[in-house]
Amino acid sequence: MTEVCFKYLGASIAVGLGALATAYVQGKIGAAAVGALIERRELTGLMILLLAIPETMVILGFVVAIMILLG
Repeated sequence: MTEVCFKYLGASIAVGLGALATAYVQGKIGAAAVGALIERRELTGLMILLLAIPETMVILGFVVAIMILLG
C-alpha cells in the first residue's frame, strides 16, 4: 500500500518541481526578453526560442513521472 503511495508522490514531485523551476526561469527570461526587444526588434525569433527551451524541463518531468508510474 505505501509503495503505491510513494510512486504517486515521486511522480508528482517529478512534474511539480519541474513545472515550478520552469515557471521561475521563464519569468526571468521573459523580463530580459522584453528589455532586449525594446532595444532590438530583430531578436524576436531568438527570444521566442529562449522562452520555449525551458518547457523541455516539464516535458522531461512528465516522462519521468510516467516511467515511475509504469515501472
